[in-house]
Amino acid sequence: MDIYLIRHGEAAAEWGKQQDPPLSPLGHQQAAQACELLRHAKSLQLISSPLQRALQTSTPLAKMLDASVRIEPAFREIPSPAQIHDRQSWLRGVMQQQWPQQDIALQQWRDNAWQALNALSQPSAIFSHFLVINAMVGKLTGNQAVVNFMPANASVTHLVKAQGQLRLISHGAELDTQIN
Repeated sequence: MDIYLIRHGEAAAEWGKQQDPPLSPLGHQQAAQACELLRHAKSLQLISSPLQRALQTSTPLAKMLDASVRIEPAFREIPSPAQIHDRQSWLRGVMQQQWPQQDIALQQWRDNAWQALNALSQPSAIFSHFLVINAMVGKLTGNQAVVNFMPANASVTHLVKAQGQLRLISHGAELDTQIN
């Protein structure tokens, strides 16, 4: 069974500057391109993070497949501590570390996403975020780094689940990109 992890298209605001930014005009174009990459996939259940940019990235594929999109909070972006004033600096620090260095809340966030991914029982397209995709790829490959690769906006990472086991087939397109 195929599972696709799709990073949202470019957001209209940088991460940490706006709580839930929509897609930028380029992000909408990227979402359409991701849809084209998945047009061959049939009978996909569509799942999205509850955040606007992930939902908007799912829209072209939902329209093409005439399908609804299920919201799954487990695929939401990494939660930052409430008292953090400079979320970008905090995130840069987290991204340079290993998972065992993270506090229990971040490890639980990763475990929740992993459980939701493993619970899938039908072919799925999951519209999510940079660090969710990295966390899942890291779990699959045994890599403890928070950042394993640099998925580009609207990139599609392909997994297969067979006999209850997940396997990485291919990373999505990678760019040396700034995280917005």
